[in-house]
Amino acid sequence: MSPYLDASAWQESWDRQQEAFLPDREERFTAMLDIVEAVAGPAPRVLDLAGGTGSISLRTLRRFPRGTTTLVDVDPVLLTIARASLDDRTAIVTTDLRSPSWTADLPHDGYDAVLSATALHWLDQDRLAALYGEVAHLIRPGGVLINADHMPDEGLPVLSSTLRDRARGRRNARYAAGAAMSWPGWWELVSRDEILAAPYTERKKIFSSSEHNDWTPPATWHEAALRKAGFQEVGLAWRGGTDAAVVGVR
Repeated sequence: MSPYLDASAWQESWDRQQEAFLPDREERFTAMLDIVEAVAGPAPRVLDLAGGTGSISLRTLRRFPRGTTTLVDVDPVLLTIARASLDDRTAIVTTDLRSPSWTADLPHDGYDAVLSATALHWLDQDRLAALYGEVAHLIRPGGVLINADHMPDEGLPVLSSTLRDRARGRRNARYAAGAAMSWPGWWELVSRDEILAAPYTERKKIFSSSEHNDWTPPATWHEAALRKAGFQEVGLAWRGGTDAAVVGVR
């Protein structure tokens, strides 16, 4: 029998691994989609930026069956899972956000919303600022960009450090007890899967010369960058501890 990728099992596995880092992950998704509904109604056109396995697209389409999404990413493993999970309401585009030419691969512009979650901290400061400007040109007037990521409150430096330490301790305790899967552990499973092993090898080539920036400025930096990029209204849509979702209205 030919190898078969159980996409739903890998989606569940990815969710459990991500929730170890982000216990309030679903809350941020709900807050983001509440805004999408407010500005676009029941049939939004959404750009899922650095969409990975399709976590945002899947939730968007469950909530808005008449909606459409465009998912962009460069990771061959995550894209393999996304393609096996999503239907023809989603256009999946392999493109690298590190390159300013990434928008040339999109099927259209005029999106109602551009959404990203816990992904853009991989870009450095200059590239992320430029990306905000590039995204602004893809959104219709009145549409929104929402980026949820690690964005500490700069007015609470000591408390933020305490919260990060507490979260790390709880996460490590869960790993030790086998209650959650770690990031390295998840990729180890991927490397041994019959179907995902090949894209995993390709992934190592793509990221072999790139370090993980893990650049996490405060929310105020994102707000200033969005204003400079041309967004008319800018602010926080959600906060949970040292994470937040910043929104820019085009």
